[in-house]
Amino acid sequence: MITNVSLVSVWVKDQDASLAFYTDVLGFEVGDDIRLAEDFRWLTVVHPRQPELHLHLTTPGPPLSEELQQQIRRALDTGGMPGVGLNVDDCRATCAELEAKGVTVLQPPAERPYGVEALIRDNSGNWLVMVEPRAFDADALTREDIESPEPVQQR
Repeated sequence: MITNVSLVSVWVKDQDASLAFYTDVLGFEVGDDIRLAEDFRWLTVVHPRQPELHLHLTTPGPPLSEELQQQIRRALDTGGMPGVGLNVDDCRATCAELEAKGVTVLQPPAERPYGVEALIRDNSGNWLVMVEPRAFDADALTREDIESPEPVQQR
C-alpha cells in the first residue's frame, strides 16, 4: 500500500547553484548529498516543516537518451519547465522578499478563488507556483472564477 509521496524530481542546470538557490534563497535544507559515481550525485533538499518530502535536484543525464537530455536542457534554457507548488502564509510578502533577493517573478500575486497566487522562476528555469491558500467551494466556481485574467509573462 502506498502511504505518501516522498520524492519529487526537479530538473536543474547546475546542482551546486540550485542547492544554493533552494537553501539560501527559498529556505530549504540539505536532505541528501551523496556522490554515487564519478558522474552521478544524489542531491535532495527538504523544507524544514515537511522533511518527509525530498526535492531531488537532478541534472539531465544517463540513463536518459541524449535526445531527451537535450530537450530537457532546452526547456530549462527557455524557462518553460514546470517545477513545484509551494504553500506560503503571505503570498504578497513572500513574493516581495524573494524579488528583493533577485528571484524572477513571472506573475505577481493575484487573487484567485482558492487564495492568492504568484508564479516565480528558480535559477534553472523552472516555474514555481506560490499559493496562500484559503477555503473555497470548488462546486460553486464559475468559468470566470478559474480563468486567469493576467497571462504569465516570459522574462
